[in-house]
Amino acid sequence: MTDKQPLLLQSELDQQRRQVDVDNYDLTLGEIVRMAEANELIRAPEYQRKFRWSEDDESYLIESLFLGLPVPSIYVASNPDGTWEVVDGLQRLSTLIHFMSINPAALKPLGKEEPLRLTELRKLPSFNKYRYADLPTPIRLQFGKRSLRVTALSDKSDPEIRFEVFERLNKGGVSLSPQEVRACIYRGPFAELLRELGEQTTFKKLVKLQPVHQNDGTREELVLKFFAYLNWADKYDGNVKSLLNKYMKESGPRIDIDESRKLFNNVIDGILNITDGPLLRKGYGNTPLNQLEAILVGAGRILKAGKKLKTPPADWLNDEDLLNSSTKGTNTRSSFDTRNARAETLLGG
Repeated sequence: MTDKQPLLLQSELDQQRRQVDVDNYDLTLGEIVRMAEANELIRAPEYQRKFRWSEDDESYLIESLFLGLPVPSIYVASNPDGTWEVVDGLQRLSTLIHFMSINPAALKPLGKEEPLRLTELRKLPSFNKYRYADLPTPIRLQFGKRSLRVTALSDKSDPEIRFEVFERLNKGGVSLSPQEVRACIYRGPFAELLRELGEQTTFKKLVKLQPVHQNDGTREELVLKFFAYLNWADKYDGNVKSLLNKYMKESGPRIDIDESRKLFNNVIDGILNITDGPLLRKGYGNTPLNQLEAILVGAGRILKAGKKLKTPPADWLNDEDLLNSSTKGTNTRSSFDTRNARAETLLGG
């Protein structure tokens, strides 16, 4: 190790830590549930549909809290409007709501119609079958005043760091895809549009995905790639994740929702007129996604220029330039430009 190495290490550490701004709060369980009921503490749909703790698991957590045992923190991200977005700890938060809340609006997103009845408690068997509201008042008050650490990532944190924190914290818990993480962080009309277009019947007809990608945000990410690659092609540097994050952060709030919806639908309808079904290469059962992305962009360029799509040559998906740039070094700028340009040419651009 050189004499300068420790200074370089410290400098790198300090630079990265400055991009992360966090605050710690010790909140009572009652206050945490109140915030969730008031939508001050937001549980994104991407998490809720993947959360399925059994009532035995929930009861085990509640018992731990009654006993004063250490429980991991809840991590949240602060939004500009002052609300908090759950990053890690959905299971713990949802269990608290299920146990303590009597608000149907708070229970419904959990798929619950009534509060949790404790079950299979190991240390407190006399508490079994009790709901929170049925417990003696002193015990309820004591439980509601117990505190839980909440760590909040400030909205002042660098957006890329914010995204990475989401990913890192979710490695050991609810597994979310990069697009599902984006939907949690970059909420708003554009995120809703991506979800809407990804679920459209025509898009599903065009794109045949592997079973593992049916419900992991892949369709929404394909829609996002269409807009990002169409409008920000000049900013592409090979880092797909970074480009998509920045596009949702910077362009999402300013995008014309109605015009974007219209363009995307026209692109899908135009390609379906050519394929009359899923976009598939001969001998393959799923849509080749790199080629699909290029074809969407190529069609989008043609329609934005006021021209019409033309029927491509037979076996066009096996076109040498399109195929090679979609299967070799796919993330390089050269391959990106080649396949987009070739798809545009094949479609009559």
